[in-house]
Amino acid sequence: MSAAKDMADGAPMLLREDGADGVCVLTLNRPAARNSLSLQMLETMENALAAIGEDGRVRCVVLAAAGPVYCAGHDLKEITAHRADADGGRGFYDRAMETCARVMQAIVALPQPVVAAVQGVATAAGCQLVATCDLAVASDHARFATPGVDIGLFCSTPAVALARAVPRKAAMEMLLTGEMIDATEAQRIGLVNRVAPAGQVMEVALGLARGIAARSALTVRMGKRAFYRQVDLPLAEAYREAACVMTDNLMARDAAEGIGAFVGKRKPVWEDR
Repeated sequence: MSAAKDMADGAPMLLREDGADGVCVLTLNRPAARNSLSLQMLETMENALAAIGEDGRVRCVVLAAAGPVYCAGHDLKEITAHRADADGGRGFYDRAMETCARVMQAIVALPQPVVAAVQGVATAAGCQLVATCDLAVASDHARFATPGVDIGLFCSTPAVALARAVPRKAAMEMLLTGEMIDATEAQRIGLVNRVAPAGQVMEVALGLARGIAARSALTVRMGKRAFYRQVDLPLAEAYREAACVMTDNLMARDAAEGIGAFVGKRKPVWEDR
C-alpha cells in the first residue's frame, strides 16, 4: 500500500494490492476529489509504477478507482490556487504537466500490461489515462470526455494518448466538442476493449488480467515493448524491428517450451526465460 496521503482526509491516495495470481491492482483513492490527478497523486503513481516495473512477481496490472468517478483529470482547485504564485503558476503547471507526461509514458514503458477498470466517468486527463492503458474494461454506466474546450483549456496532452488509441476524426470530435460518449461508443471507436454490466467491471478486468498473467511473462513483456516500438515506425522499419524481436523470442526457452507443448498436445510450463 502506498504511504502517500491525501491532505484532505489523511487516507492513502493510491492503494496497491498484489494477488497470488501475479495480478497487481492499483486503485486511485481520492473519491471525494473525483480521483483528480493532483501533483502529489501523479508523483505517487510514478513511484508506484517504478516499483511495479522492478517487481518480477507482478505479471499484469489493473488500474481501478474508488467511488463513482474513475478520474476527473487534473485537480482544477490545485491549478486555480497556483495562479496566486509569483509567476502566475507557470512553474507549477510546467512541473504538473511534465510529471503527468512521465506517468503516461511509464504506463506504456512498464514491462507488464496495464488494464484500466473504468467504473464511472473518465474526463480530460482521466480519459487520457484510459487511452494510455494497454487495455480497458468499462462499466455500461461509464462515460468519457475531453471537455477542456468548455472551460477554455483545450485537452492538448490528453489528445496525445487519445489520438493513438482511436481514429483521428473520432479523437478530434471528442476534443473539439467536449461531449460525453457512453461506453458503447467508446468501445466502437476503440477507446475500451470490453463493456461490462455495472458492478462487474473488476470481475471482468481481473479475468482479463489473470488470463494475461497465465502466459509467459517473458513473451508478454517482449511483445508489449515491441508493439509500442514498431507502431509509429514506417512500414519497412516496423517489419525489421518486429523480425528481430521474433528471432529473439524464438531463441527464448519459453518459445521452445510453448511450441513443444503445442505439438505434443500438452499444457506448457513457463519458466519466463
